[in-house]
Amino acid sequence: MLVLTAQQMGFRRTGLALAVAGGCAAPNVLAAADDIEKISVWSTQVKTSALYLQEQDIANKQADHISDLLRSIPGIDVGGAHSLNQRITIRSMDDKDLKISIDGAAQNSYMYHHMGNLQIHADILKSVDIETGTNSVINGGLGGAVRFETKQAAELLADGASMGGRVSVGVADNAGHRFSFTGYGELNEQLDFLAYYNQVSRDNYEVGGGKIKDQTGEQIVGTDGTVRGLEGKVHDALVKIGWNINAQQRLALSYEAYQDKGDYSYRPDMGLATDLVFEKGLGTPLLWPTEFTRDTLTLSYDLDWGQGSLLKASVFSNISELYRDEAGWALSPNPRFSGHAGQVTGEAKNSGFNLLAETPFDALFTDENHSVTYGLDYLKHDTDFHKISTDSSVAESQESAKNIAVFVQDRIEFASDLTMIVGARYDKYELDTTVVSNDYSALSLSLATEYQITDNLLVKLSSTELFKGPEIGEVFAGAGLRDSENSAIEAETGLNTELALAYQHHIGQSMTWSAGITAFSTQIDNYIFDSAMKPNPKHRWDQWKDNIGDMRIEGFEAYSQFTHNTLSVQLTYAQSSSDLSAFDHYAQLDGARLEREQGDTITTRVAYQLTDYDLDIAWEAMLVGGVADGHFLGGASMDNEKRSYAVHNLSAHWSPAALPALNIRLGIDNLFDEFYASQSSKNGITGHPLAGEDGLYLMDYEPGRNIKASVAYQF
Repeated sequence: MLVLTAQQMGFRRTGLALAVAGGCAAPNVLAAADDIEKISVWSTQVKTSALYLQEQDIANKQADHISDLLRSIPGIDVGGAHSLNQRITIRSMDDKDLKISIDGAAQNSYMYHHMGNLQIHADILKSVDIETGTNSVINGGLGGAVRFETKQAAELLADGASMGGRVSVGVADNAGHRFSFTGYGELNEQLDFLAYYNQVSRDNYEVGGGKIKDQTGEQIVGTDGTVRGLEGKVHDALVKIGWNINAQQRLALSYEAYQDKGDYSYRPDMGLATDLVFEKGLGTPLLWPTEFTRDTLTLSYDLDWGQGSLLKASVFSNISELYRDEAGWALSPNPRFSGHAGQVTGEAKNSGFNLLAETPFDALFTDENHSVTYGLDYLKHDTDFHKISTDSSVAESQESAKNIAVFVQDRIEFASDLTMIVGARYDKYELDTTVVSNDYSALSLSLATEYQITDNLLVKLSSTELFKGPEIGEVFAGAGLRDSENSAIEAETGLNTELALAYQHHIGQSMTWSAGITAFSTQIDNYIFDSAMKPNPKHRWDQWKDNIGDMRIEGFEAYSQFTHNTLSVQLTYAQSSSDLSAFDHYAQLDGARLEREQGDTITTRVAYQLTDYDLDIAWEAMLVGGVADGHFLGGASMDNEKRSYAVHNLSAHWSPAALPALNIRLGIDNLFDEFYASQSSKNGITGHPLAGEDGLYLMDYEPGRNIKASVAYQF
């Protein structure tokens, strides 16, 4: 994946640094090597259609969780505090509705409803490219796209060097430590390589304020402020080999092996208060031996066939496996539960290929310039559930789905500072699951208009049709083994419409002020809910997957940024709300909101460079407003009010001019030791027989104050 420069995104005259044009300019489009913005060595570049961050050095955050990386971006949140539960949400839509990839390999695997769809360590990332909302036929899907790209050898080598490496160690008092080593180089003029290994040892952390509290605000008896069920180790290894066939062609092969292993909580998303209720009520262990692995093999090809025409293609296989030793069920005195004891494995395989090309040309008889982006995308999901019970009985199930899409998009730039982007995408989706075996297809169109009103002001209006077939069943819960058939279920369709304004003004030679706002309205017809009540249910758990109504999500993202020499000040504000117009037979759900809806969110960041001391310092704050009690789809049933919170972080980076290969970073996350849970995580009180009248308290506790430091040396 290559990212667009400001000029390629349509800011022809001023280079406004906001990607409001990026949505329909195809964030994934290829760009000539000379145009790509340079990235500081061993930093991570984050670009988003909601906010353009320019070479922001995410390394200073010492991110051990994707939330550290992305929560400051308006419209984006990452739910889940557990290493297994990195759950990206965009405009309250969860990761099942997003297109997520690493180096072009699709990551969407509905493994387990108690964990997220993404596991990756931020240290190896070169860039993160985020499409906030679906604004292009290039990606498809409902809620947007997140594309991670890992580092490459050529970008890390010092001038004139053929070999290099980096060693990094880090420690955090709340709680854990990590180590990474990277070697890279050029074997000759054509061959290069990168080998990376990272290990993170996580301990059980302490919550803000040092007390595990229940719904009444009282400390839970028998707790000491430390969340159990988090201790484990993450290993991540990556090998890349590149071959520059000639000046126009490159072939690259990469292999990544990821492992997350530990004695973890049974439900990583529900918090310690819930775990303790189940431990006591069922007589089962608090901790369960668990292992998640992912192996990804990717072969990519790049071609520049002249006159600005470019092509990128990749073939990949991505296998994820979740294993848990569930022998602990045998400890339950209740035979209803003790019979569940055994060894459970769920495997999800994503395989496919994609091709993306761009060809610019000038019209023969008119003044406009065209840039045509086109390609195809094929993805196949195969899932396999396997359980061996202690009585030697075996339960197995398999499901599969595949989607092939072709798309074309034309960006037409007129001499009058007007740009139009038109696109079309055709998807054919085949599904073979317990719920439904059927084929779905759709033609999706997009249209956008950009106008450069002045040298400093740009406006854009866009609309993109949406399509998504029914989701394959979650793997670890049986890969459809316990699902109910619903052959009448329909695909989700809809329309995403956005209006965006971007402004930038240079004040003298040293000051720049920029601001932007994007208002959006997303309509999803035939919205699919995994836990809809079946007709004439016999009990409260008699649920199935079905279309329940039409969902509308509306809101906006805004930002303002000021820079003056070595000072940078950034302020963002995001707001969204969702509302379901339910079908008649699901009238009880009318007006329901998305479970992961977040309150109004303000973020601010102040960064300053002390050039005389080779020191960078930064302060970040995230202020999240509360969300009133109401009907959330899949949320807590008794009380689902989401409380407001404020989190402040400090960071400092020192790289002495006399020894630039040395980087020392210090940071304090959650400076004021706030007790909170992300509103994109589990929250609230729900009814459950084991919890009695008080209900089951669902709070995915976030860590309290965390002081961390790291030292890295690049040679």
